[in-house]
Amino acid sequence: MVKSDTAAPQSGQLRVELLIVGGGIMGLWAALHAERQGIDTLLVDEGPLARGASGGLLGALMPHMPDRWSEKKQFQFDALIGLEEEVGRMEAETGLSAGYRRSGRLIPLPKPHLRVIAERHCKDAETHWHHGARSFSWTPLDASPAGTDWPSEEFMAAGIVYDTFAARVSPRSLTAMLTARLNEALHVRIIENSGVALLHPETHIARLSDGRTVAFGHCIIAAGHRSFPMLESLGAPLPLPLGQPVKGQAALLKADIDPALPLLYLDGLYIVPHEGGYAAIGSTSEDRFDDPGSTDEQLEELIGRARGLAPALRDAEVVERWAGLRPKAIDRDPMVGPHPDHPRIHALTGGFKVSFGLAHRLAEAAVAGIAGRLENDANGLPQSFTLHHHIVIAARNA
Repeated sequence: MVKSDTAAPQSGQLRVELLIVGGGIMGLWAALHAERQGIDTLLVDEGPLARGASGGLLGALMPHMPDRWSEKKQFQFDALIGLEEEVGRMEAETGLSAGYRRSGRLIPLPKPHLRVIAERHCKDAETHWHHGARSFSWTPLDASPAGTDWPSEEFMAAGIVYDTFAARVSPRSLTAMLTARLNEALHVRIIENSGVALLHPETHIARLSDGRTVAFGHCIIAAGHRSFPMLESLGAPLPLPLGQPVKGQAALLKADIDPALPLLYLDGLYIVPHEGGYAAIGSTSEDRFDDPGSTDEQLEELIGRARGLAPALRDAEVVERWAGLRPKAIDRDPMVGPHPDHPRIHALTGGFKVSFGLAHRLAEAAVAGIAGRLENDANGLPQSFTLHHHIVIAARNA
């Protein structure tokens, strides 16, 4: 809970330039960028680091469709390119692996009209999917380049699309690598199992659940879906919430498959090969749920669909079932930047299904704005990503 009231600084309290609330993928990247900027930072989390939605299984890094190109699509394209560079840098620094691979994606085309659309998107990719000397393609094919069991031919009446830009990362390996890097940081301290119980935006004081207080210059709220009520409490009441938690269920299967296989995608089903012969299956999107941490028949249905789509997984053992809550902002896009009433309180949340592909870039923009490296409040982000934009949507959509 965040409460806006007055509180005088207490003796012996912690004092930092930047307080980051939330140790998921967003908060971890924000802390790393603060470290690189030399900003005295405290990262706090109500539990262990990266145990919420950031501790999931999928790790799919899939671009937007290459048609109807926009500022938002260009931002995502550049971010996905940049993530490859960031991962390489951190792997060199830590000696750890993030389980990253640009393995591409296969999308079966079960109906003839989908082939027509795919041919059009092929030309769109030729126009937009470029970075320096590198080009990526969206190519309609008659047969899968990965063989007849990846995917099953019964889903390919009109062929298949091969997207060479998509990639994957191991969520747990990436967050473990970020945590290892931060454990060696010179400017970042970490407090786990103690979230923010009270936040006083006027006096820049936070009280932690363990009783300690923190005086801060700036605060980044990166607490996933818990960020929304925290941010709402900082301003005038809104007719609609800034966002909501959406439950997702996923599974991890073990099979004798090549980790270099492309991702498979069809009608909301993701199959993501990982190192060691594992494949992650997901995910559901549930606006209503009783138990955020339980799995049920919805996941079993996904697993059954995955076995049908990819015969290589037909006899694969299910080694883990997972469920968690992802933060979906009211206008779906990420929510980043200063609060209009309290410019030293910043949002960094709402990634929903794109967090792992964009978090590094969103966090970089947020920290750069705090450090005074950028000249505008948007921090180089699409306007629809700003906290102000989401507040306007929440205020008018009653």
